Amino acid sequence: MAMASFSSTCLGFRIPLNQAAKTNQNQCQVLRRSSAGAGGLLKSNGFRLVTHRTSQSHLRVSCAAKPETVDKVCSIVRKQLALPESSELTPESKFSALGADSLDTVEIIMTLEEEFSINIEEDNAQNITTVQEAADLIEDLVVKQQS
Repeated sequence: MAMASFSSTCLGFRIPLNQAAKTNQNQCQVLRRSSAGAGGLLKSNGFRLVTHRTSQSHLRVSCAAKPETVDKVCSIVRKQLALPESSELTPESKFSALGADSLDTVEIIMTLEEEFSINIEEDNAQNITTVQEAADLIEDLVVKQQS
């Protein structure tokens, strides 16, 4: 089991050798907690658990999806919204800021499902607002599908 420790200056991970090779394939995310001293969960396909103590009101650590996945999502979003190649798309790009309405977002989700051979549940689809969120969810679903 991989463990993480948090101090005021760093967040470090210790990973057992038998899982070190798997690390690049796993996504991780520390969920936000709003109360001081609250513990956080590390979500990564059941492989790891992390707790943190902090006096800050919010902490979020996110291990981003693979660059190839983000690039593919950007390409799909650009095509679905008919954006010019010169338009800047980043992982933080919000679909709504790019001019997507609810129908555009549904079409983006459907295209992502086809392209990655996954099924995105309605609850998850409603939570996707950025390129990064889409890429992270896709990688999570692909890993679950393979196991």
